[in-house]
Amino acid sequence: MLSTSPEKSSVGSSDLSAPKRDPLASLRIQRTPENPTRRKRRRWPWLLLLLFLGGSGGAWYWDRNGRELPAWLSVTQATSNWVPDIIQNRPEVRLVPVSVQTGRSADAVVVATGYLESRQQSRIGARAAGRIQTIHFEEGVEVKANDLLAVLEHADMDAALASAEASVARARASVTEQEIKIQETKVAMNRAELLWKQRSNSEADFDQAKFAYQAAVANKESLNADYELAVARKRESEQARENMFIRAPFSGTVISKDAELGESILPGGMGEASGRGSVATIADLKRLEVECDVKEDFITRVVEGQLTEISVDAVPSRKYHGVVRKIIPMGDRARATIKVKVEVTDSDRFLFPEMSSSVYFLSPKTDDTSDSDKPRIFCSTESIVSDESGSVFVWIVDKDGRAQKLVVTVGAERDGKTEIESGLAGNERVVAKPGDWPVGQPLKVVE
Repeated sequence: MLSTSPEKSSVGSSDLSAPKRDPLASLRIQRTPENPTRRKRRRWPWLLLLLFLGGSGGAWYWDRNGRELPAWLSVTQATSNWVPDIIQNRPEVRLVPVSVQTGRSADAVVVATGYLESRQQSRIGARAAGRIQTIHFEEGVEVKANDLLAVLEHADMDAALASAEASVARARASVTEQEIKIQETKVAMNRAELLWKQRSNSEADFDQAKFAYQAAVANKESLNADYELAVARKRESEQARENMFIRAPFSGTVISKDAELGESILPGGMGEASGRGSVATIADLKRLEVECDVKEDFITRVVEGQLTEISVDAVPSRKYHGVVRKIIPMGDRARATIKVKVEVTDSDRFLFPEMSSSVYFLSPKTDDTSDSDKPRIFCSTESIVSDESGSVFVWIVDKDGRAQKLVVTVGAERDGKTEIESGLAGNERVVAKPGDWPVGQPLKVVE
């Protein structure tokens, strides 16, 4: 019977009672400060916390106006004044000015806008191609009809004209020489006729002298034709040379200098690639008119010869007078308007083409009354709104960019504008198409 050694049995019992070790424990990497592979800490929770504390801390202690707030105020209450300015979407609005009208224009039957233009205005170009040699004008200079504006290089035209003049002189000399020859042949014919009647020479000699005279007369007609041809060619050369001189076709004021010394001019030029098309733009500033668009709905209120008042944005302190000169018999279906031309009867030095202006078409019954100088305020009808209680108001934008209400009292409505009897001073700019906003709503103004 086999027996176990005490040493072996003791060793074996100690191995069985010892705890088992994890074989993967020996594979772990000890992360010491000197180890370069140390795992990076996650920092984004700290960033979120800092952002939250930074935003809420400013709200807890200071509001947008610099007033100190109690520390116990909640984040929602504290940030109610400044969060919309940062993260809330601001509605975009357009502002329109309130107009103040005085005199007869306040009772106008139609109001239209347009731009001033000259009754006679044109761009003056050359009738032939060439390069500018001299310029005899500047912007703002008044010129008369046929005044010289510019001269193109024309040395070749001068040479052609000299040649044509020489041809005319030669043709004239030939005609003069032929007239002398006609006189000579006529004398010879008369002598031959006398001798033939006296039976001193033959009839053949007389016929020869007669035919020589007739040939001389016929040759003069040919030489006269050559002379007229030479004169015509001379006139052609003179006209070609004259085309090098650019003159004013009518009296007016130079409002634009379109070319400079040394530039090329081409009739109908379309730009730098093909040359300039004109050297100056001339307009008759004494005969100005407004070209305006009248809505189709109101065209029946406008007739030729109707009196008008005209206000120009550049001269707000004065009202000009006008008369309807022409109603263009053609409509614009895209805009639903009719073009009307109104002549300004009392234009002055402050009016220029392309100025924006408003035309007030007056009723024949309108006259100057004692209340004509009383200012009347008009506002765009689409800017006026009302609520359930019946209050009528308009919206404005304050200096902080927030919507504010102004209660107004309205009067009659005319041509898209409503008279404001009270509530506005006349210098406000109101929201064109307001929405349903709370008071203090942040807005974004677009031009």
